[in-house]
Order: sequence, then C-alpha cells, then structure tokens
Amino acid sequence: MNTIARGIVKLRFVILVVAIALLIPSAIGYLNTRVNYDILSYLPGEIETMKGQDILEEQFGTGAYSLFIVEGMDAKDTSKLKSKIEEVQHVKKVLWYDSVLDLSIPMDMLPQKAYEAFNSDNATMMFVIFDETTSSDGTMDAIRNIRKVANKQCFLAGMSAIVTDTKDLAERETPVYVMIAVILAVIVLSLTMDSYLIPLFFLLSIGMAIVYNLGSNIMFGEISFITKSLTAVLQLGVTLDYSIFLWHSFEEEKAKTDTKNEAMAHAIMATFSSVIGSSITTVAGFIALCFMSFRIGLDLGLVMAKGVLFGVVSCITILPSMILVFDSLLEKTRHKPLLPEFDRIPKWIAKHYIIFAAIFVCTLPVAIYGNNNTAVYYDLAETLPKTLPSTQANIELDKNFSMKNTYMLLVDANMTSKDINSMSDEIKKVKGVDAVLSLDSIVGSTIPDSFIPDKVKSELQSEDYKLVIVTSKYKTASDEINEQISKVNKIVKSYDKKSMVVGEAPCTKDLITITNHDFNVVNWVSIGCVFAIIFFVLKSLSLPLILVAVIEFAIFINMGIPYFMNQTLPFIASVVIGTIQLGSTVDYAILMTTRFCKERASGHTKKEATQIALSTSMKSVIVSALSFFSATFGVGLISSIDMIGALCMLMARGAIISMFVVLLVLPAMYMIFDPIIIRSSLGFAGAIKADSERKTDNKKSHSLFHGHHVA
Repeated sequence: MNTIARGIVKLRFVILVVAIALLIPSAIGYLNTRVNYDILSYLPGEIETMKGQDILEEQFGTGAYSLFIVEGMDAKDTSKLKSKIEEVQHVKKVLWYDSVLDLSIPMDMLPQKAYEAFNSDNATMMFVIFDETTSSDGTMDAIRNIRKVANKQCFLAGMSAIVTDTKDLAERETPVYVMIAVILAVIVLSLTMDSYLIPLFFLLSIGMAIVYNLGSNIMFGEISFITKSLTAVLQLGVTLDYSIFLWHSFEEEKAKTDTKNEAMAHAIMATFSSVIGSSITTVAGFIALCFMSFRIGLDLGLVMAKGVLFGVVSCITILPSMILVFDSLLEKTRHKPLLPEFDRIPKWIAKHYIIFAAIFVCTLPVAIYGNNNTAVYYDLAETLPKTLPSTQANIELDKNFSMKNTYMLLVDANMTSKDINSMSDEIKKVKGVDAVLSLDSIVGSTIPDSFIPDKVKSELQSEDYKLVIVTSKYKTASDEINEQISKVNKIVKSYDKKSMVVGEAPCTKDLITITNHDFNVVNWVSIGCVFAIIFFVLKSLSLPLILVAVIEFAIFINMGIPYFMNQTLPFIASVVIGTIQLGSTVDYAILMTTRFCKERASGHTKKEATQIALSTSMKSVIVSALSFFSATFGVGLISSIDMIGALCMLMARGAIISMFVVLLVLPAMYMIFDPIIIRSSLGFAGAIKADSERKTDNKKSHSLFHGHHVA
C-alpha cells in the first residue's frame, strides 16, 4: 500500500485529469440508463401474476390498461373523444359502448350490470388498452397525450397513470434532493472542519464518485426510480466521513513529517486501512438487500454497494490529489472549528453508566413493541400527493362508480359461453365484486353474435385465452381485496386449472406476501454478515453480539416511533431501513469499540478504557452521524413522493438515534459486560493480568488497613 500511496501523490495531476475525463463517459452512461417507475415489475418473474402479465403482452399485445372517466358529455361527443384517443400513438384500443354496438342501438339494451359498470348519472367510463407494458416509455407518452386531448371533465385512472405521474414528479424533484443534501452537508462540514474551502473538495470528489456510479449503471440496462432518487444522497451520506478521516489524518501527519507529499502518503495509507473496515460493513448491509425476492432490493443493493466502492476509491485517489494541488488555497481559508471538543461529557457518561443501562432495559420492550406494530401500506397511489391527475382520477372513479379496482382473468379460449357465464355468476356473488365483464356478459343473450365486430372479439380473445374483467368496490392492498382475489382465484381455477388472475391488485397481493418474507430474510442476512465482519475485525465472540444488539436497539426505536406517532409507512421502508441503518451506523460502534479494546488490552481499567474510547471517538461519531443526517433529512422533509420521503426521514432519524445509542448505551455495555468481553476475546491477556494484580494490591491494602485499625 505504501508504493500505491506514493504513486497517488506523485501522479496527482494525472489523476485529476483522468478523473475529469471519466465524467464524460459516465454522464453518457447516466443519460442512457433507463429508469423503471413501475414498482410491481420487480416482482419475481416466476409467480403466476407476472406470468399473466407476460401473456397479456404476448397474446393480447398489451400489458397495460387504464380506466378513462368522462363527465357531463353526451354519447356522440363521447364517441368523438374516443376516436381521438384511439389515434394517440401506443393506444391499441378503447373499449366503450360503441365498440360493441352502433350508437343507434340504445344503451338500455345492454344487460343492467354491464350498463351500470360503465355508466353513472353524470359519467361514463372507457377501457383504454395500450400496446406496450405499464411502465414503458410509449405507454407513459400515451398517457400524457391522452390528457392533452381530454378536457378538464375527463380523468385517467390506473397503474400506468400512477407510474407516469411518479416519473414526472421524481424527475422534477431529484435535482432538488441533491441540492438540499449538498447545502446541508456544507453546513455540517462548516461546523466540523477547519477550512472554508475543504467542504467544496469533499463534495467535488464525492460528486465525481456519484457520477461514476450512476454512469456505470448502464451495465444493468435500467434501474428503479427509488434507486435513482436515493443513490446520490445515500452515497453522499455514507461516504462523506471517509473524506473527513483523510483530512484529519493529513493534518496529523503534517505535524510529524517534513513535506506535505510525505504526509499525504501516510494519510492515504492510514485512511485506506480504516476506511476498508468501515466500508465493508456498509457494503454488507447493501449486499443483504440483494437477497430479497422482490428484485428492487437487488437493484438498490448492487447500485449502493458499487457506490460505496467508488466512494472509497475516490477518497484515496481524487481527494488527496485535489488537496495537494490546491494546498495553498486551503491554507488561506483556515478557521477554528465551530464544533467544540468533548472533555467532560465522556467522564460523566462513564460515571452514570447504570442510568443508561436502565434506560436500555426499560426502553427495549417498548421499542420492540412499536417496531412490531408499525403499520405499513402497499397501495402505490398513496405514495403520491392527492393533487396529481392519477390520484384525482381514482377519487372520481370511486365517486361515480363506487369502484376502487379493476383486475382481469385469463381463461381458456375454449371455455364455452355457458361456463363463462356460470363462472361469472359465481364471481358476482363474492363480497365486494361490482361487475364481471366478458364478451359474453357484455352483449348478453339479447344481442346476436353476428352484431359483434370481429375486431372487438380479437381484443377480448386470443388463440389460447379469453379475457374477463372484474371490477371491485375494494381498495388495492386492503385485506378485503386480498380475500376477494383469493376467493375469485379459487372459483376460476375450479373451471380452468390453468387460468390466471392478473392486474395491479393481484400483483400487490403477491407483493405483500413476498415482502413479508423478504423482511425476515434481509434482516437475518444483514445481521449475520455484520456479525461475521465484527467477529473477524475484533476477534471476539461477545463483542459482535453486544454491538449488533446495540444497533438493533437503535433500529427498534427508529421503526417503533411511527407506531406511537400513529404514522403509516410505505412497505419498502420496513424492509430495507433496518439493513441500511445497521450497515451504515454499526461503524460508529466499531470505531469506539476498537479504541476500548486497545486501551483495555494495554492495562487500563474498564472505566478508564471506556472514558478514553468515548473522548477519542465522540467527535468522529457525531460528525459521521451528522453527515448521514445532513444528506437525508432535507430530502425527507421536501419529497412529495412518500416512498422517497419516508425512507430518507427514517435514515436521517436512524443516524441520530444510532449516534446517541452508541455514545450512551454502548459504554454501559463495556462496563457491565467487561468480564465476559476480556475472557471471550483475543488479546486481553494483559488486561486480565492487570486486573488480577489490582485485586491483589487492593486486598493487601485492605489487610494493612484492617490490621492497623485493630492495632
């Protein structure tokens, strides 16, 4: 490493030129990486609902549909509007009354249920079918163009509309996220650094690492909008303290060496050895996400693990080069750090460790209860503001048709009309089912088959499957709709074992089942990985248990707070926040514990070692936590997308909670479990011997005192 460090110092100008040049291909890669805004598309491809989506696309030429509500418009004008919508690119078909029958035939001839399903007192509804999938660029363009064609009395509901609004909102807000994170990071760095200019170099080097990370995502083809929105702020938050460590090491080495080049070489070596240990736990946390069946975990986990690695490389190559090249400017912008030194607080914490141990014991059951009972929601429409067109359309759909949901059945093309009608009658009896619409049920027995255009038949029937539409009064992700889907699926399977129930609500039902399983898998994988890393780093059996327990306590508090505040979290938060908080903040505990072990092994008492560990680590832990907080808090505050805002707010709060728990509860653990720690860890033979000698000296002192007293 010594040779590499000296090479970095020697080639600092070359490194900066190469670093700037690499921004060009990275920017090209970033601009050409597609962003997926459909969360449900990350469900495992082998489950039935996703196979059904593929069949819809392959055999019916669609994977997407929307409900279009028209208010206060007569039949002729509605028909004209329908024709205009059909001309929009990527709209495959618009199904309405005139798709089946001529307008000269009264709507009253439709079966009552079919009529009521698509008409209310003041509104009528069309079924818009697209020729591409829910989140494809073509479908989203079509949604925007339909809105341009329609007037204010028209509303477009459905998953494709939600995805389109999510994309438009995320693209507007993501640059603001980065700006807010940078501003807050500058404030934190101004408080903790001794130069006005060094925060700029920190942010420039990390910014380059972020661009490299985002640009290299082109290898995946596409990333999720959650990953795109979080990558910059999360990478800034978890890698900023690497830069701080390098700067502090450089400052220390300058006092010991003759030249700044020599000082930087030593600083790079010191930073690399420290940052590698710190980054491994963070990477482990993100890699744990890759074990999720819900593939958005793989998406976020790989991108962020890669981002941490880019952050480490940037910290030991680009940042040292910047500091050396602009050293004279940095010297001119020196100032006294505004963050005070902590001298008395560590002694006070070590002295009152029993209080903090008692707080831990009393708070733990409450935190676990809150964590286990925090409510989550799965309806993706709820993550968006109520003012968006898609959410307004859902409100109108419910108001005019008492309909909150539409999903589809794929049944055997050879199923007879008699069986389809019989199956439909059974499904209609299921609680909450509003209507069951197939070609047979729409036209009824009063209209001859010859009246139905062949083109319409082809839209609702392929070579292998017939399409049946079910409308429901129940909301997506509710217990009622999930129970309804289970019953409908049972009925459909009794007529055709190969049939499938597909659509947003069935996919969301699968999402609930899968993420509940993923929550346990990710938690145990992340705990196992971090435990193993701590075990090898500290060479101890007891310390991994203590450190993981302390950070898990912080996670329980963080995830339990929403329960006591009566807040409902988006489902993704409950799955990923634990592993992100564990991987990102266990470093605080490792940093302080490493120093405790060093001081304890050198012969200090447990109280002395605890005080020294606190006094030397407190500032670093606070700066690291504030860095993470600054990168995420602002985004949590301003994001209009609750899935992004809630995640960032939890990460920001989690960093601060972990900081307090590490600084207050962990020292109490040192004091209480010291006898177990020194006997279950390597390298404490000196501590055990010193303790034994102190006990012997105390006994002798006691005997002498007692003998003198008797005399």
